[in-house]
Amino acid sequence: MNKTVICPGSFDPVTLGHLDIITRASGMFDKVIVAVLVNSGKTPTFTTEERIQLLNDAVSGLPNVEIVSFKGLLAEYCKQSGIDTIVKGLRAVSDFEYEFQMAIANKKLNPNLETIFLTADSDSTFLSSSMVREIGSMGGDISNFVPACVHDRIVSKLRK
Repeated sequence: MNKTVICPGSFDPVTLGHLDIITRASGMFDKVIVAVLVNSGKTPTFTTEERIQLLNDAVSGLPNVEIVSFKGLLAEYCKQSGIDTIVKGLRAVSDFEYEFQMAIANKKLNPNLETIFLTADSDSTFLSSSMVREIGSMGGDISNFVPACVHDRIVSKLRK
């Protein structure tokens, strides 16, 4: 069986927590699609193209990972793409409540869709893109929070 899953998110910017979930999923499944959400209702710090490039660089050692972007409903994107499994990372109980609601909504929109939750590594349970943006924009050291291969580009963008 050839199993493809999707790891959706905003990845604004990619963190070591994201990379941990993506890496673990890539070891469990044949193919992992990392889907960058394009949300017209929000203004991200990094453009869609920048987020895709940062992710491509961060996962360059994972041959079964592909980076894409999408607009609209995840359940619909999965249906159109023939994907029936979502992989999401959970940092804390507060994440579970939100992600559980999303999993149920996605299942209602696309009955063939399942959601699998991976718990965050203990080193990244506190980590979020918004925290990285805040610390980095104020000149703080984010080297323990983002992949080394994209660190300088993230810092450069945040400090402008």
